[in-house]
Amino acid sequence: MRIVLSLAFLRKTIENITLYTTLVLLCFDVAYAQDDNLIAKLQIKGELTQGSALIGMAPKASVLKLNNVPIKLTDQGGFFIGFGRDAALEQTLRLISASGDTEIQTLVLTKREYKVQEVNGVPKQTVSPSKEHLKRIREEATLVKKARANVTQQSAFLDKFIVPMKGPITGVYGSQRIYNGVPKRPHYGLDYAGPVGALVYAPASGVVSLAHPDMFYSGGTLIVDHGYGVSSSFLHLSEILVKEGQQIKQGDAIAKVGKGGRATGPHLDWRINWFNVRIDPLKVLKLSEELP
Repeated sequence: MRIVLSLAFLRKTIENITLYTTLVLLCFDVAYAQDDNLIAKLQIKGELTQGSALIGMAPKASVLKLNNVPIKLTDQGGFFIGFGRDAALEQTLRLISASGDTEIQTLVLTKREYKVQEVNGVPKQTVSPSKEHLKRIREEATLVKKARANVTQQSAFLDKFIVPMKGPITGVYGSQRIYNGVPKRPHYGLDYAGPVGALVYAPASGVVSLAHPDMFYSGGTLIVDHGYGVSSSFLHLSEILVKEGQQIKQGDAIAKVGKGGRATGPHLDWRINWFNVRIDPLKVLKLSEELP
């Protein structure tokens, strides 16, 4: 059987399909608006670059997601976002209101170039650890992971951070480290040179989640939880002045500079994490300059 379709019928069918497609797209745009003002709406502060951090305030009863992963909000809507050393340059931020409306914005990060730093004279065993040392390293890594997994509901991360000590900066975040001629993982902290025994101060308030006198790579190691996944780590310490579970305030003396672990001399290695994401402490200090 042969079916003959008139030209008018075909034209009408095409018009109906086009109208339906347009309506679907319009509905999609209404429900999922690409909002270039979402940064302003969320009061976001911070630099859009790799290794950086953002803080902001979301409307109450809303849901905020980064790349479809929910972000923990304080009761007032405060939040923190961190980007790793080699974070993807495009990040999708999604805000879902209490009524179910969704706004989306693509955050475009700038790519960073990192230095190569050669460090000679570190203990040979910290460059090529033995089987016994590797066992110890794994055990200590488990302790650190456990400490960072214990997330508190404090909101100190929303406050300004201060430097933990004064001294020349001898190592920066992100640099590719070469120890005794052997390429190793990048450095994720900010190094301040200082004499053994120099005081280290809390850059922000929080609770002590780990206080270890001597770890293989990091010597005396202290971790302070600032709330909602944000924590500071202090490495190579000669003495720790606080205890696990202790609540501390910004500016409190918490430790003393040392040279334990993989180090060539006395210094403080200060690191900041957002859960498992390692962040540049200098970017956090720069972010603090934007705060009132």
